[in-house]
Amino acid sequence: MATQFQLVMRSGPTPGMVFPLEGDLVTIGRDATNTIAINDTEVSRKHATMIFQGGKYVIEDLGSTNGTAVNGQRISAPHVLKPGSTIAFGDQIALDFEAVTLDADATMASSRRSAASRRAVTPPPPPAQAYAGQVPRGPAAQPGKRSPALPIIIAAGVLILICACGSLLYWIDSTYRWCQFFPFIPGC
Repeated sequence: MATQFQLVMRSGPTPGMVFPLEGDLVTIGRDATNTIAINDTEVSRKHATMIFQGGKYVIEDLGSTNGTAVNGQRISAPHVLKPGSTIAFGDQIALDFEAVTLDADATMASSRRSAASRRAVTPPPPPAQAYAGQVPRGPAAQPGKRSPALPIIIAAGVLILICACGSLLYWIDSTYRWCQFFPFIPGC
């Protein structure tokens, strides 16, 4: 019997997607040149590597922005993966590391993990449906991102102030009231 390893996306952009691990070096990141490319902002361009050594995969974070965690613990050095481990990239991306036993006489491949330890991959809930007459909500404010409303309000206020000053100066000039408003001007 041969054992092959795979990653199954539990949460992220494509839940349930299976990534067979083939070769001695597997790179993971957002960049399309990686062995496993995960197109999500939580994942760095070159996020982590997995090296096959002594019949086991060893994962190492490549100094990514959001970090790599195995079973909830952030790793800072190479870490040996065991079947059933959960790998997380940032807060939103989770992959299950599985060993698949391939039997030449079998008609079906099965995972090595026991049925009790298997975790069902559940897709994210569908978005709430709006009912007739309901105004859809705008995009939720994300922490760390500024709302564009404040600069727009400031710009509109400055524009109104400039227009008001221009209108006042035009009125003063057209009614010849310079000396009335500006008595310090020479010749008034």
